[in-house]
Amino acid sequence: MIRAENLCKSYGGRVLFDRVDFTLNSRERLGLVGRNGHGKTTLFRIIAGEELPDDGALVIPKHYRIGYVRQHLEFTRPTILEEAMTALPPQESGHHWKAEKILAGLGFSKTDMDRAPAEFSGGYQVRLNLAKALVSEPDLLLLDEPTNFLDITSIRWVERFLVAWPRELMVITHDRSFMDKVVTHVMGIHRQKVRKIVGTTDTYYGQIAQDEEVYEKTRLNDERRRKEVELFITRFRAKARLAGLVQSRVKTLQKMEKRDKLEKLKDLEFSFREKPLPGKSALQAHQVGFTYQPGQPLFADLSITLTAGERIGIVGPNGKGKTTLLKILAGALAPQTGDVLYHPAIQKGFFEQTNVGHLIPNRTVEEEILYSDAGVDRQLARNICGAMLFSGDDALKKIAVLSGGERPGVLRCTAGGARRLRGNADPGHSQRNVPARPGRTADHLSRERGGGVRRPLPGVPGEGRLAGRTAGRP
Repeated sequence: MIRAENLCKSYGGRVLFDRVDFTLNSRERLGLVGRNGHGKTTLFRIIAGEELPDDGALVIPKHYRIGYVRQHLEFTRPTILEEAMTALPPQESGHHWKAEKILAGLGFSKTDMDRAPAEFSGGYQVRLNLAKALVSEPDLLLLDEPTNFLDITSIRWVERFLVAWPRELMVITHDRSFMDKVVTHVMGIHRQKVRKIVGTTDTYYGQIAQDEEVYEKTRLNDERRRKEVELFITRFRAKARLAGLVQSRVKTLQKMEKRDKLEKLKDLEFSFREKPLPGKSALQAHQVGFTYQPGQPLFADLSITLTAGERIGIVGPNGKGKTTLLKILAGALAPQTGDVLYHPAIQKGFFEQTNVGHLIPNRTVEEEILYSDAGVDRQLARNICGAMLFSGDDALKKIAVLSGGERPGVLRCTAGGARRLRGNADPGHSQRNVPARPGRTADHLSRERGGGVRRPLPGVPGEGRLAGRTAGRP
């Protein structure tokens, strides 16, 4: 078990959490929730020893091993299997079958075991890092977005693996369904404090809403009572026969607790800017084909027409070419066979999950939006920032200091800033704040008249509903 005592952390003038206390007990599986940029990953890094708190202490037992999925992709062994085996506990260093079992569960085939890590995509390299964390069998396993880059089969395997986890677990994920199936407790970072409850995310958010409703009613009652007392004191202060009562009211007033009004937390609200398409056909792909390995085409002779206002969802297992097809339709990748024709007036927009690497670290959020489209002025850029929850000074934050959940939000800002006739999303809401609902994103996408193509994220709750509500056809 571990225990946090009066833990504090801030960056610049922004406080992430202030004097928080919590305990992770033996065999608890804890889901950590909170808005993007509120300190979830920072808390993980403090627990893992990669960052220090500003104040307070973290009490960890001696010889207590903590496993954390590293974000840095660096491998030293010639094959996938040998690399995974480097994480085995010392007493099990030769148990290759354990590494094979976990790699297979994460989607690696038998032939993959002898391939070099460098041959795999970034998504599969992230899976390899996840496999190493699982193989190491630590006392506390820290998982930050473990379902990223996993298909539905691998997600279900990870669910079963974690439910049977015999020690402590802490997990951050935007997939509420996954979290609810895996955890025994939920802890949230909310208004710079933490709250831990037994149960699911629905129980946690329901409790928070109830507590804040009670707080607000109590604050209003106290405010009304305070005004009544102040009025009594003002009216009868000069009357000698009521001096005792007045003095009693003064003491009562001094003892009354002053409750501050809770700051209203903004929800994600946005809309896509667009301009009318003067023709009927936005895009025509004719006999398009592509392959990464000779003799193993991802797709061949693929033809499709996207008419004005049409929305298409691309579905399929991982590794079958969904993202590749999106890149080709967006003009980010040339087809090896066939061609893609666009209406002369079309302006393409492309959002890809890995595009966060294209953001300029020294630019602010506002500057990224201004650079995204010459037609966006400073006021519009600020409006877009506010809609995507970068309000006030947050719009002036450098890209370099944003959290992993906030950076995709900047990409959505730039996609919303330009006038798009069609948008490609891959996948569009995988880093949304947990409380956000797929229906809200669906409402905005379904109202977009320019037309577009998007790839749903396999295994994420709401993705099927999102695809169904936004895509006119699969």
